[in-house]
Amino acid sequence: MDDYESILLVKQEVFVYKIPPRQTNRGYRAADWNLGTPDWTGRMRLVNRKEECIIKLEDKTSGELFAKCPIDKYPGVAIEAVTDSSRYFVLRIQDEEARSAFIGIGFGDRSDSFDLNVALQDHFKWVKKEEEAEKEKEEGRPSLDLGFKDGQTIKINMKITKKEGQEGTGRPKPKAGGGGLGLLPPPPGGVKLAPPPAPAATSTPRTAPATNMDIMGDLSGQPGQPETGAGGGESWGDFASAAPTKPVPPSNPPPSGGSSSGWVTF
Repeated sequence: MDDYESILLVKQEVFVYKIPPRQTNRGYRAADWNLGTPDWTGRMRLVNRKEECIIKLEDKTSGELFAKCPIDKYPGVAIEAVTDSSRYFVLRIQDEEARSAFIGIGFGDRSDSFDLNVALQDHFKWVKKEEEAEKEKEEGRPSLDLGFKDGQTIKINMKITKKEGQEGTGRPKPKAGGGGLGLLPPPPGGVKLAPPPAPAATSTPRTAPATNMDIMGDLSGQPGQPETGAGGGESWGDFASAAPTKPVPPSNPPPSGGSSSGWVTF
């Protein structure tokens, strides 16, 4: 269990540079390195063993250890970012005899350096929480645990009131005697209907007065005037014969041989 390692991050390509001594306290600059020709290229692994966090530089093929950098805190002296780029760092490497030296490392992609930053920050946040929990345990203060224990349950009392005339679904309950149609009752006061309209007064059609042309049409039998007789006769009737009347003696006597029987019928 002492040799168990937890791998936090792996990057398949990392560049290693020999760096000149720092001349001022302003920090390291990657522009002072020979970035075009790295001194070594390999793989980087960030591991956690016991309470240690270590960056290991290994060969890509054989996995042979090239150098290691123990990190006690971040940011700190063990790993430091340069002042002119986000892809390069300065590592303090150590050997088995605790001798140390400073080298420069860099990544071809900016996302790789970002991943290294995040992994280191998350690790030391976890270390800080573990130290606080251990300290509380030594002082005898129980840690605040709000989680449910095995078999523990919780009851919630919810008071739901139902309105009068409504079911549990919130819909209005139909009243009894409605014929089973479920229709809503009419609004209070009823609905007032408008009275039916009064029937229109009938008037006798007026007949236009007869004109002279109408009378002449009647006499000549022209169409346009209704016939009164069943046989198509006119209203004046036929002159069959004149009724016999009392003869009036003429002022002059008729000639001899003439008839004195009266008027001749026509």
